[in-house]
Amino acid sequence: MPQLLLELLSEEIPARMQARAAELLHEKLMEIFDTAGFVADIAGDDYKVFVTPRRLTVVVDNVPRKQPDRTIERRGPRVGAPAQAIQGFLKANGLKSAKQAEQRETDKGDFYFAVKQVKGRLTKDLLIEKIPGLIYDFNWPKSMRWANTAVRWVRPLHGILCVFDGRAVRFPVSLASTTEDPPIEIASGNTTVGHRFLAPKPFKVRDFADYEAKLKKAKVMLDAAARRDEILKQAKRRIARVKPKLKLKADPDLIDEISGLVEWPVVLMGRIEDRFMDLPPEVLTTSMRTHQKYIALHTARGRLANRFLLVANMETADRGKAIVAGNERVLRARLADAQFFWDRDRRVSLASRTTRLRDIVFHEKLGTLDEKVDRVQALATEIADYVPGAEKDRVRSAARLAKADLVTGMVGEFPELQGVMGRYYALHDGEHKDVARAIAEHYAPLGPGDKCPSAPVSVAVALADKLDTLIGLFAVGERPTGSKDPYALRRAALGILRLIIENRLRLPLIKALELAASAAPVAAREGRRRVVSELLDFFADRLKVALRDKGVRHDLIAAVFAVGGEDDFVRLLARVDALGEFLKSDDGANLLIAYRRAANIVRIEEKNDRVTYDGAVDPTLFGQDEERRLFKALVAVAADAQSALAKENFRGAMAVLATLRGPVDDFFERVTVNTDDPRRRANRLCLLSRARATLDRVADFSKIEG
Repeated sequence: MPQLLLELLSEEIPARMQARAAELLHEKLMEIFDTAGFVADIAGDDYKVFVTPRRLTVVVDNVPRKQPDRTIERRGPRVGAPAQAIQGFLKANGLKSAKQAEQRETDKGDFYFAVKQVKGRLTKDLLIEKIPGLIYDFNWPKSMRWANTAVRWVRPLHGILCVFDGRAVRFPVSLASTTEDPPIEIASGNTTVGHRFLAPKPFKVRDFADYEAKLKKAKVMLDAAARRDEILKQAKRRIARVKPKLKLKADPDLIDEISGLVEWPVVLMGRIEDRFMDLPPEVLTTSMRTHQKYIALHTARGRLANRFLLVANMETADRGKAIVAGNERVLRARLADAQFFWDRDRRVSLASRTTRLRDIVFHEKLGTLDEKVDRVQALATEIADYVPGAEKDRVRSAARLAKADLVTGMVGEFPELQGVMGRYYALHDGEHKDVARAIAEHYAPLGPGDKCPSAPVSVAVALADKLDTLIGLFAVGERPTGSKDPYALRRAALGILRLIIENRLRLPLIKALELAASAAPVAAREGRRRVVSELLDFFADRLKVALRDKGVRHDLIAAVFAVGGEDDFVRLLARVDALGEFLKSDDGANLLIAYRRAANIVRIEEKNDRVTYDGAVDPTLFGQDEERRLFKALVAVAADAQSALAKENFRGAMAVLATLRGPVDDFFERVTVNTDDPRRRANRLCLLSRARATLDRVADFSKIEG
């Protein structure tokens, strides 16, 4: 079967956009194939998409040479309909007389049908027609126009390679002009180029195998995974030449980013001047990683080494000496700035900087950063009562100093170091190590992969900071909407959940939220009960997301939340675990079935009768032993389950529920609910309603799926 090869060649594509661009190219090509009617002929492994800094490439095997022939049928008016209607149908379908239409009998009578045989188009013609549209409609996160063109692309587009079944597919892509000048046209063909500097001459290709081989010869590694492996391979070789031996700092995200910056990776090693090695290691690594994309190295003892790796996109006659020297010069200038800020910042205490927070607006409706620090300090002191080991004076000090490093020169130059530099400056000022640690950790955890603080002072301040942010921004209407979350409130909520759950804190979240709401600015205090309620729902949704990857069922969380009044997440998760184990047992599974049967019967009869069967059960109306046994069991279970729940013995509560299985099964097997006696019928419906309510005190079984 024929093969399609498509390459879009441009200026450098930002590394952060490359993965999504490859996915989008695949999706858009699939849409073309789907419209053509032969997407089912192409298996998933027939597609391969590649991306380098300069090119987006897709290869698709087993593409049919033409569309399948199709039969199009259109039903017209009924036989015997007015002549005007019939003539209109014939004209619309290109028929000259009614004899050219088919008459068919249907279950609604005899109708005219226009039947048309449509020949499938050649795939080559479809590609010529559709691929320009693919390029015009490509949705980059950020795009640009260049020269006098009206078409937008991530960077200036230079060439299009399109080969189908071994032959060039030629079509023009017109980059319409925004001036009176004629539009620029890029013509597709079977020609591309290699590395911008090492092999810039164009060459022709026949198919993907020829394309990949010639690109490699032209100093382009097409596969991003292969470039990544090559970087690591060369890095290990470089490190092996150094004595004493060094270790590569594990940073897979950085390696992935670098592999998106080069087409022909060449790993080189540079040196950091010894005079800069007294700087905090985070300053060195941030400058190297964030600004220069250098790879840090460690000594065998885990200390930051005075060497670094850089990945060039060039081979040079001097084996990279000039490149290394240039990069060392750039790094030297950056670290000299860092050294200046490091020395100057330590001349002034961190505590004396807090007054400058009055000049920074946190949010126009929530006041300054200094006012936020006041709120966080008060809230963290209250939360400390629920964090074992959190010494309140240290919590107050840490909360007061947590944001002070934002006005230092170092954080102004390297914003990524906020918190980190505060720790160093606090230690320099003689603050307690717990205070310094809390300053560094109060932003954490920043994401699912970030380490969660466990030190008591750090936990108290981190919780207070995030709770104040959430309650304030929710109160002033800055809630996340859809995919938009400019203040990272979802991340803050997940951080609070992790701080509570991973440290097993028995923190009553409703009380904490109410404390935060009471301290909020006047503009944010209105409707605080509503805001607290909304935030509890928000936390419930975040908890489902957080636990999804751990295999915890979201419906069980919803079932426990629905009971109401549960804001202790440690207790809630223990309840969810016990419920999950119970439902895996035969008793639990069968009781769930019985619950649904009882709930459905009550719901249907309440709808039919337009009454609610939630009244008291009258034992004098029982006519069968099965009713008496079920009622007796429900009374006992309600008391025993409540006692177990009060002691947080959730497995015990589930065991108590299991005793209902026998009486419930016997009731449904031998008792007719809808008896002819209206009083007895109503009493039995109330008994079923009571059974439902008894189970719902432990968890809302109506929320459980499956």
